[in-house]
Amino acid sequence: MDFQRCLLNVGNALCEDEVKALAFLCTDLLGRNPTIVESASDLFLRLAYQDHLSAERPHLLTELLLIIQRTRLIRELELPELSATTRSLISPYRKLLYDLSEGITVGDLKHVKFLLNNKLPRRKLEDNISTLEVFLEMEHMDLIRDTNLDLLETIIQSVCPMLNEKINHFKALQGEVPRSLDPKRTASLESPGKHVRLLSSTMNTSNTSIDLPNGFNGGDECEALSHGLSGLNTETSSLRIDVLEMLPAQENNKASSEQQTFQTTNTNVEGLGTYPMTSAKRGICLIVNNYNFTIQALRKREGTMHDEECLHKVFTWLGFEVEIKRDCKREQMLSVLRELGSRPIHSQMDCLVCCILSHGIEGAVYGVEGRTVKIKELMEPVNGFKCPSLAEKPKLFFIQACQGNSEQRPVYIESDGHPVFSDAIQANESIPSDADFLLGMATVPSFVSFRERKNGTWFIQSLCQNLVQMVPRGSDLVSILTKVNADVSQKTDCTGVKKQMPQPAFSLRKKVIFPIPQASPPSLSH
Repeated sequence: MDFQRCLLNVGNALCEDEVKALAFLCTDLLGRNPTIVESASDLFLRLAYQDHLSAERPHLLTELLLIIQRTRLIRELELPELSATTRSLISPYRKLLYDLSEGITVGDLKHVKFLLNNKLPRRKLEDNISTLEVFLEMEHMDLIRDTNLDLLETIIQSVCPMLNEKINHFKALQGEVPRSLDPKRTASLESPGKHVRLLSSTMNTSNTSIDLPNGFNGGDECEALSHGLSGLNTETSSLRIDVLEMLPAQENNKASSEQQTFQTTNTNVEGLGTYPMTSAKRGICLIVNNYNFTIQALRKREGTMHDEECLHKVFTWLGFEVEIKRDCKREQMLSVLRELGSRPIHSQMDCLVCCILSHGIEGAVYGVEGRTVKIKELMEPVNGFKCPSLAEKPKLFFIQACQGNSEQRPVYIESDGHPVFSDAIQANESIPSDADFLLGMATVPSFVSFRERKNGTWFIQSLCQNLVQMVPRGSDLVSILTKVNADVSQKTDCTGVKKQMPQPAFSLRKKVIFPIPQASPPSLSH
């Protein structure tokens, strides 16, 4: 039978509640709120669009129908059986919640809603709200997740104790596989390589000085930093990361105090899940834009306002609440991040984005008064330990900053003509040692990052353009940043010889796939 006709027959055979159940089971695959799914056909199209379901890969359909116990339909449509080696696409956690919902009667559900009366909004506890919808809202409020079922277990114990055996069985199975990072422990060294991965191969960081001469290319203007890279380890081709620095004392006692060396490795991405993107509000997008510096050595960052405008448009389109802080001193930047990390509202959101646009030195950015703050200091207030409501949620940092050598003051060379400037950054000491972080750097060591007076920076502009182009295709963020790498690497400065290569580094455990916005993509042109 033609596979499309098969899908149509399945859709016609399912009732409305069964379609909602399938959408709930596919929450993690869709990366968005399952309540937006309008029909079985709509669900199948979304799954096919993300390459989870096709005539060549029909096993997800079989798995879904098995979970909702429509085995006869599987036989009638001659769908392939699941073998012992078939990889399950539906997580045990999602199956558990569905299984529990099937054991909760209408009367039980009323008792569940009563016990949640002071924890969920009243409109989410109305009579027409199903058990699965209650579970979904509990997830949105960060009351339950795959590593924390305490509240659900307490409620089930009061309402229908026999169902707790299912939870106990789930916990026992979870104990047989590596657990997700405990938010009360900022980093586990059980296997550091699981949590930190570098996309770009790190490069030789031998002493390099980049001076772009005056009056080249018919008077084109370039402004560059002199990069003295002495003091860095120049013998290794891998980036050395101190992952012990943010560990609690008890973890340090268990782990070696030596730095861990991580190298890019090939991993099997088949088993990767997707971070949930199901909340009504996607998250906060903070933009710190330092343009006007009060010390003479740090010039105005011409072109940065266009970067800010594009970031605002794109992340608003993606469903974020954008907040902009301009011309911040060191302490103001730290204060903004600490205040951001203290907000309870993150429990109702899916992730966090922070964009830092400034001058800088190695591993740090400048406040407008000329004092520096380390990038890891800016990231620390929102890690899973300091901000539990962001635990196990992606925290995405994009850094565009002029970075010089810690031993040398930046030197700016300027002439009349085409305004191209440099913004370079090195990744040393900036890699997050907590899980669920992504740090998008403007460039790898020894490379210049360019900023144009009118058009903004190559990195930020490419990031915005590729988000607009690739999010509607269902692409994940790491793939988008790989495309940013490819695009920026093709550019040259006004001499035609200088290149730039961005470097994302991350400790993500799942794929970040933004839901496709219903609104048209924003225009990024002036």
